[in-house]
Amino acid sequence: MTRIGLFFLIALQAFGQNQYPKDYFRAPLNIPLQLSGNFGELRPNHFHAGFDFKTQQKEGLLVYAAADGYVSRIKIAENGYGKAIYITHPNGYTTVYGHLQLGYGAIEKRIKSEQYKAQSFEIDVALPPDELTVKKGEIIALSGNTGGSDGPHLHFEIRDTASEKIINPMYFGFDALITDSKRPLLTNVLVYPLEEKAVVNQAKRPVAVSVSQQDDGTYIAEKITASGKIGFGITAVDYDNVSWNTNGIFRVATFLNGKRDFGYQFDTFAFDETRYVNALLDYGRYKKTGQRVQKLFAEKAYPLSIIKTGERNGMVEVNSNITQNYRIEIADFSENLTRVFIPIEYAALPAKVTEVPITSNYKVKADKETIFALENVTVTIPPNTFLKDFYMDFTVQNGQLHLHEDVEPAFANMTITFEDTITPEKDRSKMFIGLRDGKKVYYYHTKRTKNAFTVYSKYLGDYQLFKDAMPPKVKIDRKIGGKWISQQQALTFTITDDLSGIKSYQGTLNGKWILLEFDPKTKKLVHHFDDGIVAEGKNDLKLIVTDNVGNSTIFETQFFRSQKP
Repeated sequence: MTRIGLFFLIALQAFGQNQYPKDYFRAPLNIPLQLSGNFGELRPNHFHAGFDFKTQQKEGLLVYAAADGYVSRIKIAENGYGKAIYITHPNGYTTVYGHLQLGYGAIEKRIKSEQYKAQSFEIDVALPPDELTVKKGEIIALSGNTGGSDGPHLHFEIRDTASEKIINPMYFGFDALITDSKRPLLTNVLVYPLEEKAVVNQAKRPVAVSVSQQDDGTYIAEKITASGKIGFGITAVDYDNVSWNTNGIFRVATFLNGKRDFGYQFDTFAFDETRYVNALLDYGRYKKTGQRVQKLFAEKAYPLSIIKTGERNGMVEVNSNITQNYRIEIADFSENLTRVFIPIEYAALPAKVTEVPITSNYKVKADKETIFALENVTVTIPPNTFLKDFYMDFTVQNGQLHLHEDVEPAFANMTITFEDTITPEKDRSKMFIGLRDGKKVYYYHTKRTKNAFTVYSKYLGDYQLFKDAMPPKVKIDRKIGGKWISQQQALTFTITDDLSGIKSYQGTLNGKWILLEFDPKTKKLVHHFDDGIVAEGKNDLKLIVTDNVGNSTIFETQFFRSQKP
């Protein structure tokens, strides 16, 4: 790197680290901090928007306000962040605490009040600045495992209040609490031919590159022989000193003959750009193998603000007898650095490994609207849904639409319409279009106009019209009919639906609406008696569970309970 380039890089990093207060926020937990997920980590369809703090493999740890402020938003959802609290601070930032078990004190009281007011478990409420104020270090909640969590932990974010952009918490001093002296670990390098004439190591398909690690921690790759336009991809992970699991990397930069050309750094990003993780990844490889290869090139520009490119967009043109030197730098937030050196040599050798043969006549033009139709199915693809042109496998057989394999990422909704003139009108209200994945069917909200059923989807795959005539199943975990259950603290049900899935649930005790908390992971539906709705003595319970096409199951029983100590 030139002195000017090095100075610019150091200045950029210093600016990023100095513009945020280092000692304003405290840790939200009173235990040694360990990460199970870091900022910007590559997740399905999104970048991870904060830190996931381990909670010692259990729920119920006290969660503390990171600084003075007020509770500005309470959002309770079955998926996503589950039970989440937002605190807005006077310095222009907002902290977010997700996957909570429950709020604490006045906050939990307000959560329950809003749920009973809306008669809904799921709520999203904005609060004024003078209602629920908190002090730095005040208990606000208990940690949990709600929403789309795979295990007990606390999700923590710092956002710019005005723009709502998410910011890497490391910039606010958390790097002092999560020490890291370990270099990122490179696990794989791939090289891609990027045009029809390109050949890499006598292949017209992506090829793995052998690398060897040196004593100083750098990697040297085998020489690449190529012609035409090529690009590189890597898989890499990072470790810190305290967490003992892999994390995502913070910064990547590539250099061709010493000149920087492509890179990204996880400082901050907006929620509306996070789906472009599917453009940064080799999406097809990820869907087939689970391997997250980060592409260090962009064949077509896409709106992801973390990426900075030069004139070549990370692509390398190999068309002369001059050997070119390609370098990859991978760094964590603490500037532990891993370098990879790859020599590239021009060679006009024939390909021994050819391209995958094209078997489809249906071509998607990325910059144009595309409409495909067969039998009773029509698919409309808006311009710029995909980032490249490709031939799409499109067939309709035995009522099932095969819309390619899910190996190309879509960034806008396609419109999929099935015509049905056979099913009697009385049965059509129970029909929907679903995405079939093996034995599993994913329900899509379906719009019906006379004989036409329509859905909007960002996923390729196999679609079909389904009819769901079966109501949901409701099972109470402990039989209570006619019994005294004074020692029991809650009612717990298991609710399931075999096809379209659960849409809603409503429960009453003696005609009064009761709060039921649903966990889609366990299919458990729970009402806690401490809500104060249960009556002394006899209680009549009614539960109605409805699926996505309107089939309902009613569960009714009577039990007895004393609230006296």
